[in-house]
Amino acid sequence: MQILEKAPAKINLSLDVLHKRDDGFHEVEMVMTTVDLADRIELTLLEEDTIRVESESRFVPNDERNLAYRAAKLLKDTYDVKQGVRIFIEKNIPVAAGLAGGSSDAAAVLRGVNKLWDLNIDLDDLADLGSQIGSDVSFCVYGGTAHATGRGEKVTQLPAPPSCWVVLAKPPIGVSTQSVYQNLKLDGAIHPDTNAMIQAIQAHDFNSICKEVGNTLEGVTLSLHKEVAQIKDQMREAGADAVLMSGSGPTVFSLVEQDARAQRIYNSLKGFCNEVYIVRMLGYRETT
Repeated sequence: MQILEKAPAKINLSLDVLHKRDDGFHEVEMVMTTVDLADRIELTLLEEDTIRVESESRFVPNDERNLAYRAAKLLKDTYDVKQGVRIFIEKNIPVAAGLAGGSSDAAAVLRGVNKLWDLNIDLDDLADLGSQIGSDVSFCVYGGTAHATGRGEKVTQLPAPPSCWVVLAKPPIGVSTQSVYQNLKLDGAIHPDTNAMIQAIQAHDFNSICKEVGNTLEGVTLSLHKEVAQIKDQMREAGADAVLMSGSGPTVFSLVEQDARAQRIYNSLKGFCNEVYIVRMLGYRETT
């Protein structure tokens, strides 16, 4: 038996960091949405009691360092499953990019293995389990567009934003989320208006969405990596309607209504960094 699952990337239309919590995590408030850049997860039932992770990408670990492996192990341990699974990951989302690629892979494994092992766990319970793996996994279980609070694990669904082009560009650097948070000084940081973003999405108002994009972590990453600032400037000069860094970076995205302008932004970046993508905003939940 084999199950195929799509694991789409996410972008943060809005990311606010409120304060540091007693448990060491930061309290965040985010508006996230999915885009049409996805890993493909192929799950095959194994009769032997084992989890195997395989990928053609050299950046994908095949053990408990991989969130997809941990997702399968969590279900196996929680529900005392004696069967196994082979997880093949076709990697299309850049690694360590602020696009939740690993979290989306884990969420896809939760959804797929739930079917493969005939566990009949509902989506809300899968999302609760996902929060034990990583802060973005709960959102990725649902997909679509959502307002996330807490560590990111408390997810409230929102309607899909107006469809548009999204140009993604990842410079050839890695960014440690931990180091970004360690360097974050909340005094004087820029805080986006999350409620205004939610209202813009509910009103299906593309211009207001572009006006309200914001990311409290962006200033930290910009100060550490000048390449991120250069991509932002390049996108603006090429005519993007909105430009923002996603998550802790280093990927920068632009929102663009016009096809020709999106292509111009894409072309202007190809000489600057290798990982550039032009995709559509999804914004709706996957139904399968």
